[in-house]
Amino acid sequence: MAKAYLVGSGIAALAAAAFLIRDGGFDGADIHLFEEQMGIGGSLDAGGTAEAGYTMRGGRMFEAEFRCTYDLLSGVPSLDDPSVSVTEEILAGHEEFAWDDITRLVDGDGKIVDTRSMGFSERDRLDLVRCLAAPEGHLDDKRITDCFGEHFFTTNFWFMWCTTFAFQPWHSAIEFRRYLRRFVHLFPEFASMSGIHRTRYNQYDSIVRPLADWLRRQGVIIHPGCKVTDLDFAPGIGNVTVEAVRMIRAGSEDRIAVAPEDLVLVTNGSMTDASSRGTHTSPPPPPASRSDAWLLWHRLARGHENFGNPDVFDKHVKESRWESFTVTAKDPAFLDALAEFSGRETGRGGLMTFTESNWLLTIVANRQPVYRDQPEGVSVWWGYGLFPARAGNHTPKPMTMCSGREILEEILHHLHFDDRTSARVLETSVVIPCVMPYITSQFLARRRDDRPQVVPEGSVNLAFIGQFAEVPDDVVFTVEYSVRTAWTAVSQLLHLDTRPPAVYKGHHDPHVLAAALETMHHR
Repeated sequence: MAKAYLVGSGIAALAAAAFLIRDGGFDGADIHLFEEQMGIGGSLDAGGTAEAGYTMRGGRMFEAEFRCTYDLLSGVPSLDDPSVSVTEEILAGHEEFAWDDITRLVDGDGKIVDTRSMGFSERDRLDLVRCLAAPEGHLDDKRITDCFGEHFFTTNFWFMWCTTFAFQPWHSAIEFRRYLRRFVHLFPEFASMSGIHRTRYNQYDSIVRPLADWLRRQGVIIHPGCKVTDLDFAPGIGNVTVEAVRMIRAGSEDRIAVAPEDLVLVTNGSMTDASSRGTHTSPPPPPASRSDAWLLWHRLARGHENFGNPDVFDKHVKESRWESFTVTAKDPAFLDALAEFSGRETGRGGLMTFTESNWLLTIVANRQPVYRDQPEGVSVWWGYGLFPARAGNHTPKPMTMCSGREILEEILHHLHFDDRTSARVLETSVVIPCVMPYITSQFLARRRDDRPQVVPEGSVNLAFIGQFAEVPDDVVFTVEYSVRTAWTAVSQLLHLDTRPPAVYKGHHDPHVLAAALETMHHR
């Protein structure tokens, strides 16, 4: 019986294991996941306690056209109610508790910005249309700044776009164009964010835990603390066949022989690698060196020119780094004041970005509880800064050098709450900051062949999955992208008829385009 060896335990690997069972007919006991960390879930993590402070590096958004993700999760029972699938849980949550943001942008005086106008000049509109229409091949190595004038980066549209999706002006024009085309159907409700879906809890509790639970019940074997260091390939020209997986586990080197009919699926690279957490009273320490998630890709790419170019993604930390923070509050003072300011009850408000913030701070207070085990009376909210190397407006030093408390002081400076409320918030909150050196590395300016194909040409039993494998048309930095790579890998390696559904192409629908153009021209 064929076996499958998966490197990593992020959503791409977990999804691949599920597709191997569901579509490929694999016995769960023949599927092995090797994970360098002791925990699973990759970037979809969440931890901490109510006492010490909860922590999560990020929060992902979903939308109705995440076809691969919703297909996968429709067969996974929810932890809260096993008679309901995770997909049904997410969709029901959206029906019941959709975002309706009216405070998406807040200016330097603490006033709400009118986002009915995108703020475009005529040139901005022309540049946008030109970017949408440009063949992708014309954008190799280009940055967004190569396609737009300076004014574009001062518009309401850019402030909302860059803080929703974490784009920087120097990021890849290819990725920006893909995002424009992929999400053009969301333009009319972009300011209110009402088309965005979210999981009931954080993604670890709502997706990773139920999916991992389902996989374990099928017999899938997860090996934590197991670092894959290299692959051995069978000699020969033309075909790529893995014949062994090399790893270190329990401090010892190990080698697992791989038959030609076995499969090896590698998560190459990691956007949350070398993350560094601080505390409420101390800043995050300098990040550690890269892990084998990157080093393995470098080793594999040597001698295999169609395995991509990891140098493009892991050598430019200043262009891929930002900082997030998780706030645990033992008092409702902050959420009450935020609800009053935003005009929306907690969980309906969406993202709030402070346009004059030197760090370009964005915060979000999701529906409570955010953690399944969150005690009554404890609340959790989250945020991030896209420019953590700059000095703050209130705190005269870079965000990366600030404690959690100092970050909270900066946020309160922008919100202009009364002194009593601010003092109460500071007294009853714990803030855990986290610097992520590679968090937007998949957005860095690149050429089309810098990411390997999911199944490289000539591959017999090897596939790449996750954020740094290439899927035409779909967009990185989404759960959907990772799940699509997993489905693609399984269907191609096993030569299955069941293929992933096509990427939604709203830019081919004249009604979608008309609505988007109307939004662009609103003054």
